[in-house]
Amino acid sequence: MTTESTGGPADRATSAPAGPRRGSMLRGIATMIGSGTSNQVGAALGAHAFGTLGPAGVVAVRQFVAAAVLWPVARPNLRRFTWPQWWPTLLLGLVFATMNLSLYTAIDRIGLGLAVTLEFLGPLAVALAGSRTRLDLLCAAGACLGVYVLVLPGPASDYLGVGLGLLAAACWAAYILLNRLLGTRLPGLEAPAAATLVSATLYLPVAAVLLARGRLDGTAILYAVAAGVLSSVVPYAADLVALRTVPARLFGVFMSVHPVLAALAGIVILGQLLAPHEWAGIAVIVTTNALAVHSASARRASGIGRATGLGKRSAAVARRLRSTAPHGEPGRAGHHDGERHDAEEGQQMPRLDSAHAG
Repeated sequence: MTTESTGGPADRATSAPAGPRRGSMLRGIATMIGSGTSNQVGAALGAHAFGTLGPAGVVAVRQFVAAAVLWPVARPNLRRFTWPQWWPTLLLGLVFATMNLSLYTAIDRIGLGLAVTLEFLGPLAVALAGSRTRLDLLCAAGACLGVYVLVLPGPASDYLGVGLGLLAAACWAAYILLNRLLGTRLPGLEAPAAATLVSATLYLPVAAVLLARGRLDGTAILYAVAAGVLSSVVPYAADLVALRTVPARLFGVFMSVHPVLAALAGIVILGQLLAPHEWAGIAVIVTTNALAVHSASARRASGIGRATGLGKRSAAVARRLRSTAPHGEPGRAGHHDGERHDAEEGQQMPRLDSAHAG
């Protein structure tokens, strides 16, 4: 990129959109804030139905709502699914069912802020997996320290609630890995739509038991439906909109503020006040998660940049070899293959795998 300006059309084309881009970025950030707030407010409202429906009942209604929205949008043709598409879809449906149940049960036992913070260890573990950089090792140590400060293990600690929060984290990590795999095997939203249908089917017995016992109270159902809409439908749509206007790296880092939003929702809606050590633990985990996601995104972007540069250099070498080849003989370096490689590398984009869509 040159530093001189000739005042030509190309310069005007590159400088003119600066204002709109800034406005789009601000709208994207506002959308992310709204998405995160909706997600945690929905979880807090769902907690109001625990006394009547129990965590399993609230999760069942939430899965029914998510399936009712995603299925008409994606319309996956299940009859055409092959086994390599089916088995990760079935596993993803089981992960959805387990992740939401463990998270909501943890919320019932240890509170919204602590449960969501523990759950965020899942994407943090995926971001750190296999890394040997000093920063990532420090992030891993910081996460362990943050969990200790957050929980402060003692005789009064609810270890079952903490364990359920960690189970939700493991499920979220599995969700990320399965979503990566399914992204290469199914188009669009077919994978989450089919997986949500699987999860909703698993919760049909829960709904049947609640119906038989007469526990489907109208107010509780409304709270559970609100949880489904605010924690599944709104964030999913809002995140798709936000990703069109903000970089994937910024989106991934912003996800780190969800524990703070969860803690605030717990205070305002549920009256769950946090102790100073709990706030300190949340701050440590949020910071380490943001650093880890930023570091992983930067490495991925750097790797893509290097690969793109290699593609361009190989294409240039191929062109030179072709120009020196005998007349009428194609270049032996594979000129067209070099250009195709360059195009493929140039189209790669960082993947976003930390979006929570359960």
